[in-house]
Amino acid sequence: MKLKDALGKKKFVVTSEVQTPLGDDSPEQLVDRLKRIRGRVDGVSVTDVDLEGVVGDSIHTCELLEKSRFNAIYQTTTRDKNRIQLQKDLAQAHQVGIENLLVFTEDYRITGDSIQEQMFFHVDSGKLGSVLQHVREGRTIEGEELPEPFDFTLGSGVESLWGKNIPKQGMQGMEALKLMGAGFFLTTPIFDLEQFDKFMRQIRMLDVPVIAEVLLLRNAAMARFINRHFKPGLVPEWVIQKLDKATDKRQASIELFGDLAKGLKEVCNGLHIITLGGEDKLQPYLDAANLR
Repeated sequence: MKLKDALGKKKFVVTSEVQTPLGDDSPEQLVDRLKRIRGRVDGVSVTDVDLEGVVGDSIHTCELLEKSRFNAIYQTTTRDKNRIQLQKDLAQAHQVGIENLLVFTEDYRITGDSIQEQMFFHVDSGKLGSVLQHVREGRTIEGEELPEPFDFTLGSGVESLWGKNIPKQGMQGMEALKLMGAGFFLTTPIFDLEQFDKFMRQIRMLDVPVIAEVLLLRNAAMARFINRHFKPGLVPEWVIQKLDKATDKRQASIELFGDLAKGLKEVCNGLHIITLGGEDKLQPYLDAANLR
């Protein structure tokens, strides 16, 4: 079933994320490691990678996923791309059969209280909207005709705000994304179900499916690394302590994921699993949460 159809039928969707291979690893090897969960996830997003000038071919990886009967989600950014580059990338994605698009601004993660800092993911909706409007009408931003119009199931990242009141600008940003045709919102990582439920109540009026991001934490060291290098306090201390004190770290990790996933089924429309390089270890986590 296509991701768009699963969302339309209000199915609780499960998606995951992989990084475009660099170095000795190959896209073919990555796809092969995912085959054991084929049929258990509704989509796999592939992130853009630019490491010291070495750029991974995420569109090619998406193409291989599609050929292996996965719903590929092309994940890209708006901050460092102009309209011409965005249009080029989206046209290439369409040409190889990709139907799903996840867009946000890369690494826009600052701690603070201003609206700019609260928007953990920020999408340049004007730039993106302009490109999408043109390709949906079958023309380029330069006014030339395309061989055919095309569109995507569009996902956009939003800040879950940990249960705080959503600022007016934040709601306006999500409303703009809905008008642009957003088929789903992807949240920041979720740990506290009660606070997340408060967030969901505030945005339910938008009537856009929400997929909660879940980090697959395998040990306390990984959790502390995330807090130190990405966002202080992102992983709660109680989660770190559970992983730290557990005699069976793997089982503790699976239990944390399973409990959270079961709770999310009652709150939102799906979950997006960030494996942090552990895509080959995903199967027991899906089992623990009774996810197909």
